[in-house]
Amino acid sequence: MSNNAEMRQKNFQSIQNPEWRIDDSRIPYPDAVSGMEARVADIRGGTASELVWLTEHDPLYTAGSSADASELLTPDRFPVFETGRGGKHTYHGPGQRIAYVMMDLKARSGGKGPDVRGYVHALEEWAILTLARFAVKGERREGRIGIWVDLGGGNEAKIGAIGVRVRRWVTLHGMSLNIEPNLEHYGGIIPCGIQDFGVTSLAALGHYVTMPEVDMALKETFADAFQGFGVSG
Repeated sequence: MSNNAEMRQKNFQSIQNPEWRIDDSRIPYPDAVSGMEARVADIRGGTASELVWLTEHDPLYTAGSSADASELLTPDRFPVFETGRGGKHTYHGPGQRIAYVMMDLKARSGGKGPDVRGYVHALEEWAILTLARFAVKGERREGRIGIWVDLGGGNEAKIGAIGVRVRRWVTLHGMSLNIEPNLEHYGGIIPCGIQDFGVTSLAALGHYVTMPEVDMALKETFADAFQGFGVSG
């Protein structure tokens, strides 16, 4: 290994784990977006650490970069926010844990180059490992974004959403997990543009857990999910 490669590897292994922020109250969506953007700018400028931000919002719909207006079925029901993340329309509301992750993919590349696909895979793995803590088997589906559960009898439902934006190799947005939201609120959109499958939650599956319990599971599984990005336990 060359001296430069050794130095890159040493720097990669010495990166500190991200800071964690956990909100006890709901945060207005515009404040969350502006907070993420400011933090990403500071990360790029070397004046702030990476951040994992667990929060919750009042009911709203967001439209990703590939959203189709026809998939917003009731545009006056809740506030609708256009966002720079990938994907289509999704719902955020009480009883859903939002995990915003601001991570420097270039700094964590170990000299191999930023790996956006690997990062998305790690987000999915994080959701899957967290759900497993509550005896729920979350799964990926080829050609379908998000995390899914098999309901039996050929039926499936989505329990977690993934939406990512990358700015100069620093990530914004992240994922959401349905803990105990009002699933009827999803009726105002075609979630992620997928009509043939429904949505579910831990509560709908018979697993009643508190948000602090979910937060603890998210913290405990993060290192395993992101070990390929130099995160340690």
